[in-house]
Amino acid sequence: MTKRLIRLADDLSSNPTASIPIACGGWGETKAAYRLLDNEALDWRAMLEAHRPPTIGRMVDLERVLCLQDTTELDFTSQPGIVGLGRLSYERQHGMYLHPTLAVSESGVALGVLDAWMWARKPKSEADVPESLRWIEGYERVAELAAQVPSTRLVYVADREGDIRALLDRAAALGHPADYLVRARHDRVLAEGGKLRAQVESQSALGEVEFALPPAPGRTGRTVVQSLRMARVTLARCGSKTCEVTVILAREESPPAGDKPIEWLLLTNEAVETLDEACLRIAGYRRRWLVEIFFRILKSGCRVEALQLATVERLERALVVYLIIAWRR
Repeated sequence: MTKRLIRLADDLSSNPTASIPIACGGWGETKAAYRLLDNEALDWRAMLEAHRPPTIGRMVDLERVLCLQDTTELDFTSQPGIVGLGRLSYERQHGMYLHPTLAVSESGVALGVLDAWMWARKPKSEADVPESLRWIEGYERVAELAAQVPSTRLVYVADREGDIRALLDRAAALGHPADYLVRARHDRVLAEGGKLRAQVESQSALGEVEFALPPAPGRTGRTVVQSLRMARVTLARCGSKTCEVTVILAREESPPAGDKPIEWLLLTNEAVETLDEACLRIAGYRRRWLVEIFFRILKSGCRVEALQLATVERLERALVVYLIIAWRR
């Protein structure tokens, strides 16, 4: 089974945009590939776990590694016959969700896929697991990994969906074995009164950070200059718990006419005191966009939403192969 899996990965990697029959190059190989993907003894988690040790090996010599997490929809609406899929953002769409952890160096080199969750939503009439748990569990897995790489500091990086108080409290309860860097979604109440944003806005600017904003759909590339403000605050109690965080406000004060200013409000458990330390966190957050590129490769470069497999279990096994192919590209 291992030999067949390696052969399938080689075939798909050689021609990632092709369908499985075309990539396999013959009926015999195609039949063997589908038989493998239908094999209940092949657990997709075990497949991904085999990729983990070499990923860790690429991490051990680095001072800091960014562990980027995000969720993406996989839309299979055009293939209504796949068993086990669920609703997406719109009721008329159906598919599944993918939430990986991509390890990236501070210089922007993708090191591998550390973990992933895949699930399909249940009908609205049925109780379902809260999807916010994926973010909390994601931090816990990064925290567990920290013990295996004691000379490397791991930083959990998430966008606004990761601004969950239970995640911040869980990190504190574990003693912050891994740091977190999360873009704030909520203007939280502080223990001493007042709100998070007002507190950091009242601080004097530390200085500025400048970087090149790459072009994107509907946006031209340009140079961005942000002012940086920072405060160490204690969030109001959640139950019996308080939580101390550093909040960094990076705001573009003078964007070009007609452009929306680039502004980020970031939370970290780390004590940040200098402009250089704040700039390091801004650079770390900017690396989060690599997971968006990763998703683009997975969907456009590997065309995973065109996979014609009969069940969600077969899809999960195929998707693990494509996760590794997308990382390599």
